[in-house]
Amino acid sequence: LAKAVGVRRETILYMEKGKYNPSLKLAHDVAKTLKTTIEDLFIFEDEDKNVDFSHSVLS
Repeated sequence: LAKAVGVRRETILYMEKGKYNPSLKLAHDVAKTLKTTIEDLFIFEDEDKNVDFSHSVLS
C-alpha cells in the first residue's frame, strides 16, 4: 500500500495507529488504491474535524 501511494511504510503504520492525519490527497490515494471511498476508510469527528482511525479498515 505504501509503495502504491508513494509514501513510506511508517506513514501507513502511523495512520493505522491514529498517530498521523493524512492529507486529503493521501487519503484519496489510499482510498483509490483500496478501491473504496474516503468516507469508508476514515471516521471524521464532528466537533474538530480530526480523523479517528481506530474503527477504520486501516486498523
